[in-house]
Amino acid sequence: MSITAAAWILIAVAFVTANIPWMSEREFLVLHPKKDHKRAWVRWLEWLVLYFVAGGVAMGLEKKLNGDIYHQGWEFYTVTFCLFLVFALPGFVYRYQFKHLVERL
Repeated sequence: MSITAAAWILIAVAFVTANIPWMSEREFLVLHPKKDHKRAWVRWLEWLVLYFVAGGVAMGLEKKLNGDIYHQGWEFYTVTFCLFLVFALPGFVYRYQFKHLVERL
Protein backbone atom coordinates (compact mmCIF):
# COMPACT_ATOMS: atom_id res chain seq x y z
CA MET A 1 0.00 0.00 0.00
CA SER A 2 1.34 3.40 -0.91
CA ILE A 3 1.45 6.36 1.44
CA THR A 4 -1.04 8.24 -0.74
CA ALA A 5 -3.56 5.40 -0.58
CA ALA A 6 -3.11 5.12 3.18
CA ALA A 7 -3.68 8.86 3.58
CA TRP A 8 -6.93 8.72 1.60
CA ILE A 9 -8.08 5.66 3.54
CA LEU A 10 -7.36 7.46 6.81
CA ILE A 11 -9.26 10.57 5.69
CA ALA A 12 -12.27 8.42 4.72
CA VAL A 13 -12.17 6.52 8.02
CA ALA A 14 -11.95 9.77 9.98
CA PHE A 15 -14.83 11.34 8.05
CA VAL A 16 -17.10 8.32 8.52
CA THR A 17 -16.28 7.83 12.20
CA ALA A 18 -16.77 11.55 12.92
CA ASN A 19 -20.32 11.39 11.54
CA ILE A 20 -21.50 8.07 13.00
CA PRO A 21 -22.80 9.50 16.32
CA TRP A 22 -25.18 11.84 14.52
CA MET A 23 -26.38 9.40 11.89
CA SER A 24 -27.22 6.50 14.19
CA GLU A 25 -29.79 6.32 16.97
CA ARG A 26 -28.03 3.39 18.64
CA GLU A 27 -25.57 4.07 21.42
CA PHE A 28 -22.08 3.02 20.32
CA LEU A 29 -23.76 1.31 17.33
CA VAL A 30 -24.94 -1.53 19.59
CA LEU A 31 -27.32 -0.46 22.36
CA HIS A 32 -30.79 0.94 21.93
CA PRO A 33 -31.31 4.13 23.95
CA LYS A 34 -33.56 3.90 26.99
CA LYS A 35 -35.67 6.74 25.65
CA ASP A 36 -36.81 7.20 22.06
CA HIS A 37 -33.62 9.09 21.15
CA LYS A 38 -30.02 9.49 22.25
CA ARG A 39 -29.09 12.39 24.44
CA ALA A 40 -26.65 14.99 23.17
CA TRP A 41 -23.94 14.14 25.71
CA VAL A 42 -24.03 10.48 24.59
CA ARG A 43 -23.46 11.60 21.00
CA TRP A 44 -20.49 13.74 22.07
CA LEU A 45 -19.06 10.89 24.15
CA GLU A 46 -19.36 8.56 21.14
CA TRP A 47 -17.68 11.17 18.99
CA LEU A 48 -14.77 11.44 21.43
CA VAL A 49 -14.34 7.66 21.62
CA LEU A 50 -14.41 7.45 17.83
CA TYR A 51 -11.73 10.16 17.67
CA PHE A 52 -9.44 7.81 19.58
CA VAL A 53 -10.48 4.90 17.34
CA ALA A 54 -9.54 6.90 14.24
CA GLY A 55 -6.27 7.82 15.94
CA GLY A 56 -5.60 4.14 16.56
CA VAL A 57 -6.22 3.38 12.90
CA ALA A 58 -3.80 6.20 12.00
CA MET A 59 -1.13 4.79 14.31
CA GLY A 60 -1.64 1.33 12.87
CA LEU A 61 -1.21 2.61 9.31
CA GLU A 62 1.87 4.57 10.33
CA LYS A 63 3.40 1.50 11.97
CA LYS A 64 2.64 -0.63 8.90
CA LEU A 65 4.05 1.85 6.40
CA ASN A 66 7.03 3.25 8.32
CA GLY A 67 7.82 0.48 10.76
CA ASP A 68 7.70 2.93 13.67
CA ILE A 69 5.30 5.34 15.34
CA TYR A 70 6.83 8.78 15.60
CA HIS A 71 6.36 10.95 18.70
CA GLN A 72 4.09 13.96 18.17
CA GLY A 73 3.69 17.08 20.28
CA TRP A 74 0.48 18.51 21.66
CA GLU A 75 0.10 20.74 18.60
CA PHE A 76 -0.38 17.72 16.34
CA TYR A 77 -3.15 16.30 18.53
CA THR A 78 -4.87 19.68 18.77
CA VAL A 79 -4.91 19.98 14.98
CA THR A 80 -6.23 16.41 14.52
CA PHE A 81 -8.92 17.05 17.15
CA CYS A 82 -10.06 20.20 15.34
CA LEU A 83 -9.97 18.44 11.97
CA PHE A 84 -12.09 15.62 13.40
CA LEU A 85 -14.50 18.27 14.70
CA VAL A 86 -14.75 19.81 11.22
CA PHE A 87 -15.32 16.36 9.70
CA ALA A 88 -18.30 15.93 12.08
CA LEU A 89 -20.03 19.07 10.80
CA PRO A 90 -22.15 17.38 8.08
CA GLY A 91 -23.59 14.85 10.53
CA PHE A 92 -24.21 17.53 13.14
CA VAL A 93 -26.01 19.79 10.66
CA TYR A 94 -28.05 16.84 9.43
CA ARG A 95 -29.11 15.84 12.94
CA TYR A 96 -29.98 19.23 14.40
CA GLN A 97 -31.04 21.32 11.41
CA PHE A 98 -31.74 19.45 8.19
CA LYS A 99 -33.58 16.44 9.63
CA HIS A 100 -36.17 18.60 11.39
CA LEU A 101 -36.70 20.63 8.24
CA VAL A 102 -37.32 17.49 6.17
CA GLU A 103 -39.69 16.03 8.77
CA ARG A 104 -41.85 19.16 8.61
CA LEU A 105 -42.42 18.75 4.87
